Amino acid sequence: MTEKNDSVMNDQTPPAETPADATQPTPEQPADAMARIAELESELAQTKDRWLRSEAEMQNLRARTKREVEDARAYAVQRFARDVVEAAENLRRGLDSLPPPAEGEPELLAKLRGGFEGVERAFIGILERNGVTKQDAAGKPFDPEMHQAMAQQQPPPGVAPGTVLQAWTPAWLLNGRLLKPAMVVVAGEGVSETA
Repeated sequence: MTEKNDSVMNDQTPPAETPADATQPTPEQPADAMARIAELESELAQTKDRWLRSEAEMQNLRARTKREVEDARAYAVQRFARDVVEAAENLRRGLDSLPPPAEGEPELLAKLRGGFEGVERAFIGILERNGVTKQDAAGKPFDPEMHQAMAQQQPPPGVAPGTVLQAWTPAWLLNGRLLKPAMVVVAGEGVSETA
């Protein structure tokens, strides 16, 4: 019977007391948990701010790099284009040095003039297809961004001071950006002729 009593007693003995469960909040734990939550929320906000700044910086870097690559493509030939423009201006000077067409001029001179004019047209066409354009400045207001004043003259009647009277060379642009300024004679006010 003792065995039976022992087994009954074993079944009826209360379980040994365990320490308070860690998941059960104590009066101190809610304050600690709230402080930890506030700390984690602060860290999250800082991390989100750093991430957003990093994303914005990367987006700016991508845009800047894309712009630099496009500029490099558009203006990589700038030095070469400036040299080619010089050749085009020399061809025009050569054509301007020929005597004007006249009745009874030698046939050879007429053919040379026509051939050189054809070469010039083709040359200018090649330049334009590659983004190089010229702008004649004669008769336009002087623009220091586009023109280089080589001389100043008393304007003829009816011409406002600051007007380009004569363009020795045109202004050349590469994809809209100034490649070479026009060399011009500008109308001045009360100026003696200096050209």
